[in-house]
Amino acid sequence: MEEDERAVLAEFVASRAPALIRVAYLLTGDRSSAEDLFQSALSKVIPKWRSIRHADPEGYLRAVMYREQVSWWRRLRRRRETPVDLGTPVVADPSGGADLRLALRAALRQLTPAQRTVVVLRYYEDLPEAQVAELLGCSVGTVRSRTGRAVARLRQLLPAGELLEMQR
Repeated sequence: MEEDERAVLAEFVASRAPALIRVAYLLTGDRSSAEDLFQSALSKVIPKWRSIRHADPEGYLRAVMYREQVSWWRRLRRRRETPVDLGTPVVADPSGGADLRLALRAALRQLTPAQRTVVVLRYYEDLPEAQVAELLGCSVGTVRSRTGRAVARLRQLLPAGELLEMQR
């Protein structure tokens, strides 16, 4: 890789890494797994940087992250390893939305990896069902059913009355 390409890559990573790691966190539900996912995807993108840097490198990297996450949760079905949250320091939220965010984070962690991935792609990334199906390598019907089950589970975990109370 030439020096100018390295500089463009370094600038891209420096500017977009925080947002991409946030997406990875939503996909994985764990900070260290999110960083691993981002790093793994980036390692697959770097060799192709010359051909993708003029197109949409962020979109390409996100697609690699989605596919990598699908591979991880498929492997997890066979291996019973559970990440342990050692706790993160809680910082006061001046906006008052911390309770809601913490409740939503806890609820997302209780979804299966497949459900969490579909919810993140559909509602956080705002992707259409067809694109989610293409990214995950499944049918649109599968995306719909996973989304429906995930939303139903979130409704069980976060009753509307409790959400309204948290928002006040």
